Parts: sequence; C-alpha cells; structure tokens
Amino acid sequence: MKAIVFHGIGDIRLDDVEEPRLEKPTDAIVKLSASAICGTDLHMIRGTMPGMKPGTILGHEGVGYIEALGDDVRNFHVGDRVVIPSTIACGNCVYCRAGYHSQCNDANPNGAAAGTAFFGGPAPTGPFHGMQAEKVRVPFANAGLVRIPDGVTDEQAILVSDIFPTGYFGAELAEIKPGDTVAVFGCGPVGLFAIVSAKLFGAGRVFAIDCHEDRLELARAQGAEVINFDEEEPVVTLLRLTNGIGVDRAIDAVGVDAVHAHAGPAAKEAHAQKAEHKREVKEAAPKTNPDGDNWVPGDAPAQVLQWAVEGLAKAGTLSIIGVYPQQVRTFPIGAAMNKNLTLKMGNCNHRKYIPRLLELVRTGEVDPTAILSHVEPMASALDAYRNFDLRKPGWVKVELEPSQLQ
Repeated sequence: MKAIVFHGIGDIRLDDVEEPRLEKPTDAIVKLSASAICGTDLHMIRGTMPGMKPGTILGHEGVGYIEALGDDVRNFHVGDRVVIPSTIACGNCVYCRAGYHSQCNDANPNGAAAGTAFFGGPAPTGPFHGMQAEKVRVPFANAGLVRIPDGVTDEQAILVSDIFPTGYFGAELAEIKPGDTVAVFGCGPVGLFAIVSAKLFGAGRVFAIDCHEDRLELARAQGAEVINFDEEEPVVTLLRLTNGIGVDRAIDAVGVDAVHAHAGPAAKEAHAQKAEHKREVKEAAPKTNPDGDNWVPGDAPAQVLQWAVEGLAKAGTLSIIGVYPQQVRTFPIGAAMNKNLTLKMGNCNHRKYIPRLLELVRTGEVDPTAILSHVEPMASALDAYRNFDLRKPGWVKVELEPSQLQ
C-alpha cells in the first residue's frame, strides 16, 4: 500500500509499504477513507519533536471502515464506519477510567511512565505507524474506535479525530466560565477550534492573536476579536481593550514552533531579545534540515508563553495545548507566580471527547468543515505538506484521501 513515510528531518516520501495485520486479539484493521495533515506532523519534520524513527508512517487523524477485527473486539462489526482517536488508550487502566486517556498506563510499549502514545509519532510515543496511508492497525480497538453516526460526513468526522477535541480540551483546561474574556494564541486549526469551544463554554469575549490575515479572518468569522501581532503589540492591545485588566483565560494553541513579530511595534522587542530567541531555538531544535523555506523551525519557541502570561489578568488561567517537547525548558515562571496564575496543560484525551463532539456535529450545532480548506488526494500529499508548512494563504487544514492515489 501507499503511505507518507518519515525518512529523516526534512525528508518525507510517498512510499510503498507493507499492509498492516492483526497482531493482538484487541486489534482492528481500518481501511482509511480520510486522513489529514496536522501541525504536530510539522514539528517532527522540522526537528522540534525529536526521536522519530526512519520508516515510520506519519499521520494521527483517521476515518474509515473496519476491515478486520481481533477476537477480543466485541463492540464492532467488520464494515462499521469509524473515527480513530489520535492518542492511543486501552480503555481499562485507572487513567483511562478517569478520562486521562492520553496518560494510559498500557498503550505505550515503553512503559507506564513513558507518557502519551499516539499514531505516527516518535520512538518515545511507541512508536505506532500512522494514518497517512491506505490502512492502519488500531490497538485496543474496543476503546480506540468510535462509530460515526449517520449524517456525519468524512469531512466532518476527520476534524473530530484530533483538532476539534484538542481545541475543546484547551477550552476546558482554561476553566472558561460564562462571561469570561479569553485570549487564543494561534489561529491554526486547533486555535480556531479553541475559539469555537470557548464560545460553547459561554465565553463573553474571545480575542484571537496571529499574524496571518486569512487565519484571522476565519477567527473573526467565529466571533473572535482579532489582533495581528505584526501590526500591533499584542499584550499592549489586549490590556487596552480590557481596560488594563487583561484576559481571564488564555489558550496557547501554537507550541514550540511559535514565531516572534517581524514587523510593527512588537518587532522592536523581538530584536532586543534576539540572543535569547536564538538560544531557545537551539534548545528546541538541536538538529534541523531545511529545504529552502520549508521545514524551518519557529524562531521564538517561548514567545506565546511570554505573551500569554503578560496578557492574563491576575488569578487568571493559562491553558497550554500547543506541543512542547521535553527538551524545551523556557517558561516565565516568575511572572506567572507573581500574578497567581493557574497553569493547566497536556496532551488531549481524545477518546473522552469524541462521542460528545460527534453529537454536536450530527445535530448541526457545530459544522467543523468551516475550518477545512483543502481536500487533496494522497498522491498530492507532499505538495500539500509543503504548502501547509509555509502557511500559504488559504492553507489552513488539509484532508487527505488515501483512496485517491492517481
């Protein structure tokens, strides 16, 4: 079968690979009808999430039809149409039973203390082959699959595999209460769903901070008040628009590949911090392999954390759902402590949220496809990756169709 395969930092290819097979009685094989490209995939290709094993199939978002089932998977039939949660969970351990599926004790073969297991990730996460392929093996399929209700399309369901649950998780971590003022840093797919989710939690005002006008326009369409950090200093603007108070809640939906301002008044501060940003980049991405303008790590890994802490009101809450690998250690802890901030963060417990969000989609309360910008055949995946990596105008979220290989 065909799949998008990681060969090294800055090197991905569309390869012929062996088809997956059932390895344990709790496995399923799913023939994929939809996959997607995520910003987390870019972290690995840029070198800001190390430890990828060459030969690993990328991708952690999947929708498809069950082709084969292990004997111990008792709640599905061959032929069922399902969405696959991005993080892998057994459904049985004490963490899964408490809803912390991303911290499952049994899913990661590196051991209970190894942390989150997910599809298409680096060695410390398993590794497990991903879903930018024609088929995938799903471990713990009784818990690792969710049946898609009638009336929900592939285009809607693929967005509930990872990015909608992650945005919703971010809003929940932020402890948003009705009437709260919220700042969402980053208007990529997860940030846009964090805005949608903040509204679902009853936020009174939502600010969206980014530098890409097309993404800011999508945020505005979701009801957010937008701030372009290449045109105005974002913290100054947040404080001015909140009468000097700051926001109650902030969500970091960017992570390690954040960039500093390259124009406007905030660029002066970035210039003054040039040496510190350079140190942070070296810490975050000790090995890189750019190809022209592609696969270039962010130039200010801790930028969003700095702005979020400064823009929060005293006793506010910072929710961090942007990816930070273990080698990153920079955080403005003194400023956060002296404002009595609450910090909550982590990898999304996808399996906990997917049934709830599918129901919101089925009833029409939320149409996630407002954020889907491109549907591309798998044969065009490498070009789609490059365009998405460069954040070209209009390239916000890309669905891949594994069946379309011509």
